[in-house]
Amino acid sequence: MIVAFSVSPMGSGDDSVAPAVARAVRVVRESGLPNRTDAMFTSVEGEWDEVMDVVKRAVAAAGEGAPRVSLTLKADIREGVTDGLDSKVAAVERELGNA
Repeated sequence: MIVAFSVSPMGSGDDSVAPAVARAVRVVRESGLPNRTDAMFTSVEGEWDEVMDVVKRAVAAAGEGAPRVSLTLKADIREGVTDGLDSKVAAVERELGNA
């Protein structure tokens, strides 16, 4: 499965959420699961329990010191598929003639 999520603290009074987002991304990267971060979401790939555990810990890390946390999550649950982070992009690039 692939989960794309965005997490942001709310009510902490800070203008920038970059430090909180960095804490969440650090959790994802240290998990050892395949992942990718862009301007809007962090995607992580693995089995249900391991991915959801990473998301839970990332939310906790982002929410440190904040009374409230916003989480947006989208999941692609597809049994037997691995390397989806790369293969899905590669398929689109082939269609565009870039591979």
